[in-house]
Amino acid sequence: MNDESQQSDSAQNQAALNVKVMVIDDSKTIRRSAETLLKKAGCEVITAVDGFEALAKITVHKPDIIFVDIMMPRLDGYQTCALIKNNQNFKATPVIMLSSKDSIFDRARGRIVGSEKYLTKPFSSEDLINAITTHVAHA
Repeated sequence: MNDESQQSDSAQNQAALNVKVMVIDDSKTIRRSAETLLKKAGCEVITAVDGFEALAKITVHKPDIIFVDIMMPRLDGYQTCALIKNNQNFKATPVIMLSSKDSIFDRARGRIVGSEKYLTKPFSSEDLINAITTHVAHA
């Protein structure tokens, strides 16, 4: 790795410090990899396996940004996002949709329920950090 790319990596890591991030995904692998990538970048990470667990944790932890998988049992990502955006306390919290589906319909539906961005799986640490620095004011 050359000095320039190391500086760019550390600049990105510095940018994400002190951001509280929630990752909602029914896949343990996705939750773990996102948590690892985000913690390396200096974020505090809260995870949830589905929308119901997430809604309970959001009120306690008050994340700065939320990444939510679309395809989940019980309460899917669209429903979860809509509930977050309909809550006065959390409607300003950025919600980033995560999905392996990449159709224009899926992206449009994400926008309709209030998501700020749509990331397609597999995502990179750069995708996550860029979403945070773009959508969180103090990142």
